[in-house]
Amino acid sequence: MGIKLYYTTVTASREVKSQQAEVIRILESKSIKYELIDISVGGAVRDEMRSKAGNPTAIPPQIFNEDQYCGNYEMFSEAVEADTVEQFLKIA
Repeated sequence: MGIKLYYTTVTASREVKSQQAEVIRILESKSIKYELIDISVGGAVRDEMRSKAGNPTAIPPQIFNEDQYCGNYEMFSEAVEADTVEQFLKIA
């Protein structure tokens, strides 16, 4: 599977929950298959996400195509507005 969405099931942040739900909703509405990777299962998974994203303070959601970093929620949202989601996800 190509698209990987790093997310968390454990957060007190309404913003993070909302952003994750929005990304999932849009991917599903476009019939784009994706794999969910829950960073709340352990620090190693969170550290892997941050390392791949090149940002030691990155928070979910973070989006990848395999191991290639696509971006965070803000970048995804901009791609949605510009109707360039497939290019953003590197599947076009």
